[in-house]
Amino acid sequence: MTHTTLAEEYRRGTLFFEAQDFAGAARILAGVVAEEPRNLAARLLLARAYFHSAQLRHAETELRTVLAQDPVEPYAHMVLARTLERQNRLEEAGTHRRQAAALTGGEPTTP
Repeated sequence: MTHTTLAEEYRRGTLFFEAQDFAGAARILAGVVAEEPRNLAARLLLARAYFHSAQLRHAETELRTVLAQDPVEPYAHMVLARTLERQNRLEEAGTHRRQAAALTGGEPTTP
């Protein structure tokens, strides 16, 4: 895909996400991420689409990839915490919730 086409697909994925068609957004954004794996904005939006469509394992994978590239991304830590909580992995979730709080200067919240 060309850069213009990728940008158009990202916008299209964003529109699907905003329309709360999270599974549709995930399908579109997965293609963008496949073409531009270092695009953290697309990957984070893809993770959110997976989260909202209850594709929690996929969301976790994408969020861990974001954090491998940018370990101080507080929103990725928070969404990963919520993803892990939904899988009843509370101890792991707490670690990411505390990390997000430390990065933002906020208080860690409990589930």
